[in-house]
Amino acid sequence: MQMTAAASPSRHRLWRRLLYATLGLVWIATAWWGATKPLPPGTRTQGALYTLPPSDVSLLTDITAADAYGHPVSNQAIFDETLKLVSQARQILVLDYYLFSDQHPVDDPPLRPLSAQLRDALISRHREVPQLQILFVTDPINELHGAAPSRDLQQLRSAGVNVVVTDLKPLRDANFMYSSLWRLTLSWWSDGHPGSGWLPNPRDAGTALVPFGAWAQLLNFKANHRELIIGDDGQGKLVGIVGSADPYDASSASSNVAARIVGPALEPLLASELAVARFSGWNGHFLWPTAALQPDPALPAAEAARVQVLTEGAIGTALLAHVRSAAPGDSIDIAMFCLADRPLIMALLDAARRGVHLRLILDPGKDGIGKHRSGLPNQPVASELVSASDGAIHVRWYRTHGEQFHTKLVMIRGPARMWLLTGSADLTRHAIEDYDLEADVAIEVGRDTPLAQQGLEYFTTLWENHAVPGIEYTADFPQYAEPGQARYWLYRFLEGTGWASF
Repeated sequence: MQMTAAASPSRHRLWRRLLYATLGLVWIATAWWGATKPLPPGTRTQGALYTLPPSDVSLLTDITAADAYGHPVSNQAIFDETLKLVSQARQILVLDYYLFSDQHPVDDPPLRPLSAQLRDALISRHREVPQLQILFVTDPINELHGAAPSRDLQQLRSAGVNVVVTDLKPLRDANFMYSSLWRLTLSWWSDGHPGSGWLPNPRDAGTALVPFGAWAQLLNFKANHRELIIGDDGQGKLVGIVGSADPYDASSASSNVAARIVGPALEPLLASELAVARFSGWNGHFLWPTAALQPDPALPAAEAARVQVLTEGAIGTALLAHVRSAAPGDSIDIAMFCLADRPLIMALLDAARRGVHLRLILDPGKDGIGKHRSGLPNQPVASELVSASDGAIHVRWYRTHGEQFHTKLVMIRGPARMWLLTGSADLTRHAIEDYDLEADVAIEVGRDTPLAQQGLEYFTTLWENHAVPGIEYTADFPQYAEPGQARYWLYRFLEGTGWASF
């Protein structure tokens, strides 16, 4: 009896250990699977290289600065062209935007009602041309994962527009430690339900409370971050605008860049958008005229633009390949909202050691909504690049005044050609390593072509502050340098574990 009594606690401890070990293994296996599982259809697209006339490719820029008195000075083009495309379309319109909301928690600088302008333009055009097929894809953040229905989206649905809220569950888990626990314990009941809230709204503190499930979903740090529109021009050709700008009132003053593309190079992106809509529950049929996809005739190499659509991890693969192949004397210019991806940072440092000239214009992370007020990741990353390259990498900061420098632009120039990359993707693990949904276009042109000169002039204007007296676009590197080790290792932890959305 004494042996049995003594053995019983030992058996209980053994069973507890086995139970804990089993739960730990299940957690680890779920985390591994979530971070490495196969990607859903329509993602990691690497389109074919299309040769287009130079007139079919152009850059659109939104620039906001402040004069000597602090008054905003803004020059915007992206949504003017977007609304123009909506007004011309007669057969198809496919839109995909991360943020689509009239939220405006600040009134300085002045804000443009982008969401209402785009919403009303779509509804009006659908009424004018009933046969026009419109598909609007967006991220669930706009409805807080079902907890706070969007008035804008509801009006589009009521008008007959196909609205698809992206299903983020099939995407890989960047925040694998949390997302694995979420999948095991919370995912089955964490969809939001309007009217059942008891926690503050993470996007707008002045609105109704939201349920715990909305917060639980948000902590996965997943997003459909694409920002694009594709439609016909009313004359049988496809036109697309792929960039970094959202129809979001709160960020309407932010600086952005987009590429306007005409022709068949957009077809892989169009197919990708339909695939994303379908794995998100859309069962419709969407047809576009095959005439719009016919390739243009062959053009002399010196005159042609070579255009390629890239999404998700294909963006990072292409960018790393071009950075690593840059030769001594080549130039790399980067204008970027967020820079954090470790393989890319190492590749930039290696390029500097080879004698490649590097210039970076970064957002200082001091303005905007929520996470970007911390200075992470750009401040410690820039300090690392400048220090580790012994000053060979040059950095300037965009002077923001309430808005953000939301631009995503990379230009790599050799003796004869320029490779340009722009779109929605920040240079972060989330964006270019197959976690968030992103869409970019890569454009290769002759170094002396109008597009190359346009890109270089844009960057040089900001870098050298070519503006009327009293306006300075960028500040010297020391103004926001952050050499502290604590913040550097905080950035490394957040980037490596996914416990941040940059």
